[in-house]
Amino acid sequence: MITTDSIHTEEIVLGADGLPVGAQPVRKHWQPTPAEVLSWLPKNATPAQQDSAIQAHIRPSEITWSQQPDTLHLPGHTRGHSWRDINLPQYYRESYFTGKPYFNPDLFGGRTGVAGDPVPYSIARDNLITLLLLFCFCIALIAYTKSRRFILRQAKEFFRPPVSENMTTVTETSEELRFQFFLVLQSCLLLGLIYFFYTQLYVADTFLVDQYQVIGILSLTMFGYMIVKTMLYWLVGWVFFDKRNNEFWMKSYLFFLAMEGVCLFPVVMLNAYFKMPVRTTLVCTFLVITLFKLLSLYKSYIIFFRHRGGFLQNFLYFCTLELTPLAVLLGTLTTIVNCLKVNF
Repeated sequence: MITTDSIHTEEIVLGADGLPVGAQPVRKHWQPTPAEVLSWLPKNATPAQQDSAIQAHIRPSEITWSQQPDTLHLPGHTRGHSWRDINLPQYYRESYFTGKPYFNPDLFGGRTGVAGDPVPYSIARDNLITLLLLFCFCIALIAYTKSRRFILRQAKEFFRPPVSENMTTVTETSEELRFQFFLVLQSCLLLGLIYFFYTQLYVADTFLVDQYQVIGILSLTMFGYMIVKTMLYWLVGWVFFDKRNNEFWMKSYLFFLAMEGVCLFPVVMLNAYFKMPVRTTLVCTFLVITLFKLLSLYKSYIIFFRHRGGFLQNFLYFCTLELTPLAVLLGTLTTIVNCLKVNF
């Protein structure tokens, strides 16, 4: 091709691409990647500056969907339907929240399916209660080692009536008293755990507070019951009986409470760690409590009511200071559990 103007004439040869031979090729539009755009910025650029730079240099391009057949399906099954297929029903292509302001497909919508039942609380999986029971076991062994002679002397003189001054005065060291007091606290904890087992089986297994708080409240209730009953025993003995017999009875009663915790410890361990049924645990607990109630009835008889006609007085004494507080305790525990459980 020949071009002519008023000054000179020049022949231009076009190439196969339609451009003049020897001409500089036209640079096509090149779009950098986000990493390249961010590399142009200083290191102390703020997130807002980085976002502005990316929006200034990167323009979204038109999406070109692939026209290749879908092969991502299981062998032997038909190809899945595309959501762009206009022949699909409406409920295939749209969801309930489509077009609503709450619909945001970029957010995680949660897991599909039905939630399973939570694992019920178990003492065997509770590290704190396990350590507490192991601590009680170790202290009980130490208490038996330190107070073995006193325990044997109490057991030997249990069925003997206090006919002499030597038999009524059972000396106890301060260390033996401390260990007995600890065994009484252990009895409160074990009785609280046993009533917690009963609550989980027959009342409810979901509470408004944590399981530790429920067990603590039940144990404190047991401790308060023992304190109140001890005060009642002391008050009645101070009013109706002499000081010598009252002191002997209070020492025997403290010994009953301590030994009751020792007998209940294997029952709790069998239930918590060897899957003994709760009903069997309750039966064993009932037998232990009944045994100690009968022993206390006999002990009060040989201390206070050995005279003629004293059986009726002993029975009234036992019902007033043993059965009535026990009935009040059960009613209090029932009220506490009803207040703590979740009512649906």
